[in-house]
Amino acid sequence: MTSDFSAARVHLDRAYHYLRGDDPMSRRGREALDLLIEAVAGEEFKQPSQNADVLMFPMGRRF
Repeated sequence: MTSDFSAARVHLDRAYHYLRGDDPMSRRGREALDLLIEAVAGEEFKQPSQNADVLMFPMGRRF
């Protein structure tokens, strides 16, 4: 089973925005989430791109 890093990042971003208070717990939570978001984003873009079939379109006249 592969991980869905893009979905995880969306949920972490949402959690980050829910912690908008100025209290120490909210600030520490945002700092921790920021580290997690960076780690997940790094893994997301390290993943090899999925193979795709390229379809050739006819290059002749349209009409």
